Amino acid sequence: MNIKSLLLGSAAAIVAVSGARAADVIMPVAPEPVDYVRVCDVYGTGFYYIPGTETCLSINGYVRFQYNVAGGIEDDFGNDYLENFEGDNYQAGSAVRVRLHIDAREETELGTLRAFARLQANNSFGAYGADADYRMDQGYLQLGGLTMGYTDSLWTDGDGLLTDTDLAVGDLQTNRVSYTYAADGFTAALSLEDDGTGDFAPDVIGRLAYAGGWGSIYLAGSYDENQFGGLLEDDLLDYGYLNTTTTDGDGAFALKAGLSLKDLVAADSQLKIEGSYAFDPSTYSTIGLFSNARTLGTQLDLLTGTVPVEWQVGAGYAQTFGKLGVAVSGVYGETFDTYDYDFIGGTLDSRGNGEYYKLVGNVGYEITNNFDMLAEISYANIDYDDQINDGFDNSIDQTAGFLRFVRYF
Repeated sequence: MNIKSLLLGSAAAIVAVSGARAADVIMPVAPEPVDYVRVCDVYGTGFYYIPGTETCLSINGYVRFQYNVAGGIEDDFGNDYLENFEGDNYQAGSAVRVRLHIDAREETELGTLRAFARLQANNSFGAYGADADYRMDQGYLQLGGLTMGYTDSLWTDGDGLLTDTDLAVGDLQTNRVSYTYAADGFTAALSLEDDGTGDFAPDVIGRLAYAGGWGSIYLAGSYDENQFGGLLEDDLLDYGYLNTTTTDGDGAFALKAGLSLKDLVAADSQLKIEGSYAFDPSTYSTIGLFSNARTLGTQLDLLTGTVPVEWQVGAGYAQTFGKLGVAVSGVYGETFDTYDYDFIGGTLDSRGNGEYYKLVGNVGYEITNNFDMLAEISYANIDYDDQINDGFDNSIDQTAGFLRFVRYF
């Protein structure tokens, strides 16, 4: 065999082996394009599909800075019920809130399946870390008209007047199981709500409502298993609770109704009227009137925890002028007979019924897209029938307000 034949044979062998190896190589398949951010417009703006699923997700919220000023609360005897650390008869301080909404929805053969969570963190008087508060503010699931979880009571649905301090009666959150039927603007709902007593019997709330292009109207009724306070008078003497009602443990009934009218006075306006009546002292018929720099804007009353309301009427009006908005609201009502524990005399002294009113006004402005400011001021006054022995005056009042900046996302 000559050299030329050997070289040709070797080259042919090399080509044959190379071809066999090339046939064994696995060529990767080009990946199919995936739309990782696919907009879901079924439920409005802000939703997108979770990749690989038919679930639509929205994540939004806000960061808020607020400066609160709570005016002094002083009676005719010169008693101060609100002081700062320097002994002045007022309180002022900053408050920051961060709120995050997580909303997941998809359509099923039984209706919309939804899970919602609202996470919230608060800090008042920033130098005091112990004043920070981190919590699940709401968390519930829905399937069609069924709702289960921790959220606003059905009693509070659609209530409140048109200022930020909305003066609603019974503004509370609870664990609840409810069902809502809706058709052509009409809704009928029934809710069983955990009252925290530990027994099987829940509180029961019912609500009827109708909404149209002109506005809306609603009627709500509540049954509270225990009357407000949930303690007998002897228990009150033992525990020394302040400004609470005596109860006999029977249930408590309350009614509430509201009417909202759009563009009745002018374009971009809203007028709202509400009223409530409680047949017995009820957790669902309470209101907070007085605040310090920390409780401002909440349902909590600085002096009394919450005021047990027998009846209340109120109205609110809001008007928008482009980026500028103004709103005013006011309520007038009467409390049930309330009591104060006299620590010196060891007796439970009656204050009698209290007549109260509260007025609120605010101005808001959209500084730029997703960045707003709001300034609000309020005045509250209450007069009790009876003079009690510990020097608490029949009449007290307070002026308070805040300046707020909010960045939404």
